[in-house]
Amino acid sequence: VSERGDVVAEVGPLPAEGEQPQRPPRGALVPEGPLPHDAHGAAALADLLDSDLGGDTTRNVVNQNAFGLPAKSLPGSSRADFEVGDSFFTQNWVIAPASTTSRDGLGPTFNATACASCHTFDGRAEPPAEGGPATPGLLLRLSIAGKAAHGAPKAHPTYGGQLQDRSVPGVPAEGSIAITYEDIEGAFADGTTYTLRKPVYEIGDPAFGEPGEIMIGPRIAPQIPGMGLLEAVPAATIERAADPDDADGDGISGRTNTVWDEVAGTTAIGRFGWKANVASVRQQTAGAFSGDVGITSPVFPDADCPEAQTACAAAPSGGSPEIDDDTFDAVVFYTRVLSVPAARDADDKNVRRGAQVFADSGCASCHTPKLTTGASDIDALANQTIHPFTDLLLHDMGPDLADGRPDFEASGSEWRTPPLWGIGLVETINGHTRFLHDGRARNLLETILWHGGEGEASRDAVLDLPKKDRDALIDFLESR
Repeated sequence: VSERGDVVAEVGPLPAEGEQPQRPPRGALVPEGPLPHDAHGAAALADLLDSDLGGDTTRNVVNQNAFGLPAKSLPGSSRADFEVGDSFFTQNWVIAPASTTSRDGLGPTFNATACASCHTFDGRAEPPAEGGPATPGLLLRLSIAGKAAHGAPKAHPTYGGQLQDRSVPGVPAEGSIAITYEDIEGAFADGTTYTLRKPVYEIGDPAFGEPGEIMIGPRIAPQIPGMGLLEAVPAATIERAADPDDADGDGISGRTNTVWDEVAGTTAIGRFGWKANVASVRQQTAGAFSGDVGITSPVFPDADCPEAQTACAAAPSGGSPEIDDDTFDAVVFYTRVLSVPAARDADDKNVRRGAQVFADSGCASCHTPKLTTGASDIDALANQTIHPFTDLLLHDMGPDLADGRPDFEASGSEWRTPPLWGIGLVETINGHTRFLHDGRARNLLETILWHGGEGEASRDAVLDLPKKDRDALIDFLESR
């Protein structure tokens, strides 16, 4: 891995000695801070290729544990809290009552027995194999027309806000995830053909009758390093990059999602979740404990049992709440301080060429290479220059990616720009290359080809590329 700064300074073809580097046509170079929308796509090559993706927290590790290490700059005095959080993130919860009182309370209905069941090695889940057994990591968000308190999606009266496909003995699981596929054929400008597979989701074997009119939003578990850094990006930075009315006419109209912050008891800008529907790591963690594992917490102290599910409501609990304050705080801390692995191969000519293709294709319009964190209660996360490749904004990605399910202010076709840091290590850590909000893309190139709406111009630019430039683009992404 090259040292920070050991890169070419600006986007454009690599100049001969003594020549001035060329700049891309989509705006002037922005030397500092996030890219405003009138300069999208014009990122310094140094920012695109910087190896220290997480600033001082970055670790130069490329093995299977690369997503599971504490921030490099975290003091040793914090390691005990990290290890406690790691333990409760990784180990299975058990059915109550049990002699293991600190880990009982699983369910009564749930999707996984531990956080790590979906985030294996703190990484990304993959959808179940076609025709194979159900595996943790993919879940279905559920809602009906209208909005609940504070503008949240309105949960289904019988099946709740999330399909629970597992349960403890004596309590029926709500159903299963049924997936069928539609093939979408296409071709690059050079004649190379491709096939995308579009999944269609239904509730299989519904335990409490047909759900009727219902909106289904599939969600795959993403890798989790760097969440504390994204949480520390000032709200003003995110708001400054928004252009909801596309005032500059560049076709990019990113906007914030205003959501209810259960922890603060007020509205806030959403940062986490596939539709930026959660404001803090603490709430994201509590929501996962509640919805995914069926564990009550200080944030969500009530079991997730819709009124019609009487057996669920009558099942024994593991306490009130089932994860106590100190343990819950340790898991939140663990999740916040996981380090982002360093990028690789910044000196490789194909990677550098791919960085230029990334910028010239307009990918940096939403996948902002550089952000700066502000104040944080964790010193290691404060005032860091990071390279997450996200603007944390919502973008309309067109009908092919739409799930038709609104979430607070996000429409059914809007998605938060997912960070790109760490994507090149997913195969090493989790053994697959499945991407997007439901894992439908089978590799990074398919991920790009699914882009529509605000991402259509960038997708079309990639469709026009010769194979050598497509390969270089993927080499660049795999180096992040």
